[in-house]
Amino acid sequence: MKYKKFILYQGIIGMASSMIFPFYVLLLNNVGRSYSQFGWAYGLFALTAALTYPFVGKLADKIGDKLLLILYSWGMAVILLIFPLAYEIWHVYMLQIFMGIFGAVQKNSEKTVLARNVKKESAGKEIGTYHIWTSIAAAVAVIATGYLVDFLTIGTIFYLASIIFAWSGLYILKLKIE
Repeated sequence: MKYKKFILYQGIIGMASSMIFPFYVLLLNNVGRSYSQFGWAYGLFALTAALTYPFVGKLADKIGDKLLLILYSWGMAVILLIFPLAYEIWHVYMLQIFMGIFGAVQKNSEKTVLARNVKKESAGKEIGTYHIWTSIAAAVAVIATGYLVDFLTIGTIFYLASIIFAWSGLYILKLKIE
């Protein structure tokens, strides 16, 4: 695997995620009627991810990280197309469950790719460099999206992020990951 290309992929999905995350909280707030519903939405995401990790870990060893990363990118692209259409709290709950599954796929795959590809002697430095660039990409996305939301609707941001996720799936498809 070309380490820099993987960093680029992770930066792209980090940007797409960061575009929607702070603003999707606003969407959740508009759909829910109480803080408890808001708590349930986040709780379902985290609980689903936790319950999915063991399965995803085994699957990564069987089918490889690349297929899982493609599944994540394209799965998130689809979910983000649906999110602006959610108008009932149970819609949000269902989307959160799917986002929890895809989130587990991404987090586990990210770590297994890094574990399988960094040199043991310089793992700290390589992972530190990885986090610098993916964090910068995320920060730029949040700032830029703040300006975009001023000119566009929140729903439009979901559609833009969906396009970025779909493109990242095509990008990772072309990468050689060991």
